[in-house]
Amino acid sequence: MNWPNIKTQLTDFLKNEVEKSGLEKVTVGLSGGLDSAVVAVLCKEVFGDNLNCVLMPSQFSSQSSTEHAIELCEKFDIKYETISIAPMVKSFIDNMDENKLRIGNFSARMRMSVLYDVSSREKSLVVGTSNKSEILLGYGTIYGDTACAINPIGEMYKSDEFEFAKFLGVVDSIVTKAPSADLWENQTDEDELGYTYKQMDDALKLFVDEKKSKEELISLGFEEKLIEMLEYRMKSNAFKGKLPTIANINWSLN
Repeated sequence: MNWPNIKTQLTDFLKNEVEKSGLEKVTVGLSGGLDSAVVAVLCKEVFGDNLNCVLMPSQFSSQSSTEHAIELCEKFDIKYETISIAPMVKSFIDNMDENKLRIGNFSARMRMSVLYDVSSREKSLVVGTSNKSEILLGYGTIYGDTACAINPIGEMYKSDEFEFAKFLGVVDSIVTKAPSADLWENQTDEDELGYTYKQMDDALKLFVDEKKSKEELISLGFEEKLIEMLEYRMKSNAFKGKLPTIANINWSLN
């Protein structure tokens, strides 16, 4: 991969899109994970002190996530603030039957609410941190972590992003740990999805980018179960990547 060229494309994208908006600042939610780290480093290069990162731990967040996010900020001289969503999540849990998925979705939406509030205060744009693998599989919360004004990494597969992060100089503590949405204790993306990102991305690149059929993928040695899972997730979650469908009204019939 020509990472210097890709970095230039993405920094140009960020600069141009923010200029179009008439704003000068950007806001990024920093989780201590790979995606937000890559986006934060790109934004720091383009916007300098006009980047504001927000750490939003809950009572279910691991301490290491906060530590890794701060380590990244210290290395790249990124300014940040911490706003806990724990009180909001507690209030939600107190009024429901405890359910990991619902708590995770609520937490993601509370984080995005906080981010948009900060962006309003700062007169800035919220920059998204969802990669291509997550977008294709619908592995994200609609109006939660998938919400943003612009997204520089939405065309980058997660398995490729590790190499890009190393090129950018993202701290090892983030690059080497298992990907996790950090929505509950010991949660990891790959455990939840059932496959590694490398396994899924190798199939997705052929299935989506090269338009190969299910039968062709199986003949190449991919598990039928994996292909069926990818097909199902892409179909059932496609709505997450679309704007709301608005009904067409034929006023001439009135």
